[in-house]
Amino acid sequence: MAASGKIDDSPPGSSPSRAARLRRSAPAGSVVDLRNLLAERFPHAPASAEGRLTTGLSFLDQTIGGGLPEGAITELISPQVSAGSASLIHALIQPQRGAVVPVVPRPVALIDGRDSFDPQPLGNACLRHLLWVRCNKVFEAIKAADLLLRDCNFPLVIVDLVLNPPEELRKIPQTSWYRLQRLVEPTSAACLVLTRQSMVSSAQLKIVLENLWTLETFEKENAISRLQFRIQRSHLSRLESAIAGAS
Repeated sequence: MAASGKIDDSPPGSSPSRAARLRRSAPAGSVVDLRNLLAERFPHAPASAEGRLTTGLSFLDQTIGGGLPEGAITELISPQVSAGSASLIHALIQPQRGAVVPVVPRPVALIDGRDSFDPQPLGNACLRHLLWVRCNKVFEAIKAADLLLRDCNFPLVIVDLVLNPPEELRKIPQTSWYRLQRLVEPTSAACLVLTRQSMVSSAQLKIVLENLWTLETFEKENAISRLQFRIQRSHLSRLESAIAGAS
């Protein structure tokens, strides 16, 4: 549903499709009202001293140096159609499935650029910690990211643009990505943008998902741990080296 819809405040026992979505209906008051509601339902998380948001997925955290960088955009590029990006999103929302050490559920905002997310496998207990923004157009997703990063209510904001048409994605001005980077920099939030090809020029970390999964792969036990990543570009190492040298 569009990012301007009304938040569904259904009780935990309701169906997964209603527990974490925005309704396509009349706007629920002003933007200020929406921000206040977000702050009430998703309180601020304490900042991490290490500047990394641990995902709880060891195979990912080890690749990227301990977790997603806070105050920065990470772009995860999924060039193959069946690379496992949807499974990764589920694991980030419910990290216990692929985690060596269980992680306490944290608020997550998922901006679904093509209304393709399936919440059914997660269950209501997990969905209580999820804000699911259902979009049909890429510019709806960018506007939603702008709003949520300004509010700072979520330690993790995921923007899934993998299924958006390339012609739509090419119309996103680079200034939009730099604006989002400026919004996230002073916060302790991590912003993860999933794309089909490299396009986020302001991303401080770019990761490539190197998989070509089949139905047989999905059926294997703990299949999510078989995901393979390659760091394409990182501006974080130079920044961290400079900080270490100055201390």
